[in-house]
Amino acid sequence: MKINERARLFAESLEKMYPDADCTLDYADPLHLIIATQLAAQCTDARVNTLTPALFKKYPSAKDFAEADIKELESIIRPTGFYRNKAKNIIECCKRLCDTYGGIVPDNMEDLLTLRGVGRKTANLTLGDAFGKGGMVIDTHAGRILRRAGFTESKDPEKIERDTEKLFPRETQSALCHRLVFHGRAICKARKAHCEECAASAYCAHIV
Repeated sequence: MKINERARLFAESLEKMYPDADCTLDYADPLHLIIATQLAAQCTDARVNTLTPALFKKYPSAKDFAEADIKELESIIRPTGFYRNKAKNIIECCKRLCDTYGGIVPDNMEDLLTLRGVGRKTANLTLGDAFGKGGMVIDTHAGRILRRAGFTESKDPEKIERDTEKLFPRETQSALCHRLVFHGRAICKARKAHCEECAASAYCAHIV
């Protein structure tokens, strides 16, 4: 079986397993998603979701974040960990949004990567979920599963992205990556892959 066909069947199997998989961060617009994603570094999405309603009520726009008192912002986001760096990144990110993009989150990779605290993972997540443009979001779950499945040999997130973006249609990539997260938490775990429970195992190099 050619790798493109195997990739198609693999993705279809995951879709049947996780038809409702979606971003687990709560957000209302691209700015919310970028900030929530930054807060989620080294923190659970569930914990971030407990903080963001009050956070976004206090700072509803990029301008509000850009002008925020850093100590006050730190106190609000402290439960997410690494709060000093996160507060600094958020303020600098929003200052650039205001100074360069009129307070509006850009909808392309090149501009997103100029924002403080935004790497390719956050940029692809934003492009896919907030703008509907797709993109391979390579977190630890996606990287591990895509390697096990034989769609890449790399451990470098950007190389994994390059290896796999040509195997899956762009319009399906965001949903696929959310399913990989669900799958990595439920079945294809870091310590052990529970292949006997996996509907995609027939199309996975871990088996074949």
